[in-house]
Amino acid sequence: MQKEQSIELLKSFSNANGVSGFEDEVLDVIRGLVKDIGTVERDSVNNLYVARRKNRGGRPVIQLDAHTDEVGFMVQSIMDNGLIKFVTLGGWVNANIPAHLVRIRNRKGNYVRGVVATKPPHYMSEAEKNSVPSVDSMTIDIGASSRNEVLEDYGIGIGAPVVPEVEFWYDEAHDNMFGKAFDCRAGCAALTETLLSIEGEDLQADVIAAYSAQEEVGLRGAMVSSNRVRPDCAIVFEGCPADDTFSPSFAIQTGLRRGPMLRHFDAKMITNPRFQRFALDLASSLGIEVQEAVRTGGATNGGAIHLSHFGVPTIVIGLPVRYIHSHYGIACYSDYKGMVELGCALLKNLNEEIIRSF
Repeated sequence: MQKEQSIELLKSFSNANGVSGFEDEVLDVIRGLVKDIGTVERDSVNNLYVARRKNRGGRPVIQLDAHTDEVGFMVQSIMDNGLIKFVTLGGWVNANIPAHLVRIRNRKGNYVRGVVATKPPHYMSEAEKNSVPSVDSMTIDIGASSRNEVLEDYGIGIGAPVVPEVEFWYDEAHDNMFGKAFDCRAGCAALTETLLSIEGEDLQADVIAAYSAQEEVGLRGAMVSSNRVRPDCAIVFEGCPADDTFSPSFAIQTGLRRGPMLRHFDAKMITNPRFQRFALDLASSLGIEVQEAVRTGGATNGGAIHLSHFGVPTIVIGLPVRYIHSHYGIACYSDYKGMVELGCALLKNLNEEIIRSF
């Protein structure tokens, strides 16, 4: 795939609206891209499965995973004055939420813009000015003046999904991508481009891609997808929090322009060391720059997949993203390209003997 096509692919995924449980718009993007390369199915959790047409059974099964949901919010209640109370979907830092634009999906499926509001500083006490506001003290203001106006005129009700209002853009001169939901739409894009790149290849294993729902609220989609696919090994494509803006140089393990990150450890998985070493050695032999990480927090769908069935050797290929789980992320295209190159190389080199060795 040409670079311009890759950027458009990333843009379409980043701009799609899809908080946890409401990933349908992202699934529409995927269907349009993969309809000619395999059979496509969806389950009741909103996971989407793509099985390659060249799969023939009787061989090891490799599951490719990326989650389709993004962090966001949900309407909890509507106040008499037309302001909207909300809850978070996924992990947010409260200080990053106020004074940003959001989109609320109404009953007709249209998105209404609003701004996350707090009390103006003129009315705050000194203690309020010097503290981080709680989510229950925030509201979303769409410009309405009554509860009835929100319900009837805007068509917004309780349970409506809310996504950050951000548009993707690419700075070609510096190879930087800006946008929302790189966790994990960049993973969705890398998985999709990997599938498209190996379309004509005769592999030594069957490949099933599972675009998983609801990762940000507890790896829920992957619990279902891995038990449905029952893979012999799995590759998780992710967007991972970069640490190069605050860590000392010796501690940076997820920095921009250093290649994709392969993690050895996080809160929910100790990566299969044999699979990890195979991936690292393969990357080195092909000149694909990667970085290694030992994480003290966070997790991926690998945490659910590697414990499914009788245990599944699983690795994570992560794109470093600055300011993840906020409205705006910054990532580097060259790191994304490395994700796709490594994903393709792994699929071309994995066979039954190697997978059994894991």
